[in-house]
Amino acid sequence: MHHHGYLWVGAKERFDQEALRRPPYPEPPPTGSKPELIQRYREVAAEFPTVDLPPLETAYWLVKPRPLIRGTWGEAKEAADWIGARVAEYAPRFSSDRDGNFTDVALLINYTTGKLSSGADVSLGFYLERPSYLSLAVVTCSPNRTKPELLCPDEQGETV
Repeated sequence: MHHHGYLWVGAKERFDQEALRRPPYPEPPPTGSKPELIQRYREVAAEFPTVDLPPLETAYWLVKPRPLIRGTWGEAKEAADWIGARVAEYAPRFSSDRDGNFTDVALLINYTTGKLSSGADVSLGFYLERPSYLSLAVVTCSPNRTKPELLCPDEQGETV
């Protein structure tokens, strides 16, 4: 088991484009469907695997382009340390006083280590100065617990 880290920072309006954050339905619209429905399905099917937006289901990061991987770790603690470092790095930009005063990074790292060690994925999100959003995720591979059918990037003929 190993872990891949992902980070996305961008405009909240872009983050809210949910159609591009969810995988297309497995079956295309039936023959005879409205042309705009068929066209929208084709757009989402083509864009979902390539767009850099965080997927609604964390495991779907695995189908995104390899350059979006910010780190790969064999140990859960290493991946959790990365999450903690990113939270500490971005904390001064958090829009909420509650989030901005987040000081117990050690607690976050311990919690994240436990989740990743169990084979779970971890996903965090924070509003930054308006109108930005920070998404952090660590996805567990070999196989992924929630989506075992998704190949890990290093199982797709590429090296990590």
